[in-house]
Amino acid sequence: MFGRDSLAYTNELLWVYEFDAATGKTTTRPTVPKPEYRHYCFVMAHATRVFFDFADFAPNQPKLDEASYRPLIREILGRNARSDPARRSRVIIPGYANLHEFSRDHEALMKDACGGHWQSFVQRGHWRIIFPFSRRHQVGMAGRLRTELARGIAPIIHVVLFPEQTINHALVVYSVAETSDGLQFSCYDPNDPANPLELNYLSQERQFRFPATKYFSGGDVDVNEVYRNWLY
Repeated sequence: MFGRDSLAYTNELLWVYEFDAATGKTTTRPTVPKPEYRHYCFVMAHATRVFFDFADFAPNQPKLDEASYRPLIREILGRNARSDPARRSRVIIPGYANLHEFSRDHEALMKDACGGHWQSFVQRGHWRIIFPFSRRHQVGMAGRLRTELARGIAPIIHVVLFPEQTINHALVVYSVAETSDGLQFSCYDPNDPANPLELNYLSQERQFRFPATKYFSGGDVDVNEVYRNWLY
């Protein structure tokens, strides 16, 4: 999936983050110039998922103009990410081999069709973060993600620390591998489309651990799957 079924453009960061290894303190300063395409991680994760579920790319067919691609994109984005993709017909996107190539050539069209950044703030499942995540819940979440990947589903996860809010982010999980101390989930990160993000689950600690990135210093996080039923 990664590099094929993921978007080519970036969810830009409003802040530049600096991490002090000695104190653990994080400081920020505004990104200059101020980015225009920011706070779209849930929007981008949702688009990636529904394209994965409901789009078929046909590189041997002739390319279309943007006006002809627009209704195809909207039809795919209108599909329900919470439904079973096996029960729905797929939409053909001619002229391209995958979503990465298509979104690279039609970035503006995709951004316009995918919706506003406000949709990242009102995602249905956000209510869950105000309640503590138990270790039992996280054990179940690791197992659920593994099961869904085996079924060919690419889960969307909400990664969060609350009430700290040092991370509040959406990823799409596309593979899992066993490690000596648990599981490693490979993810598409809208903030860094060029590189897969490796999210670890530590079985003994019953804990997800996020790697250090340009926007998070790394460490233990809570994970919840969203876009999975009417509650989320």
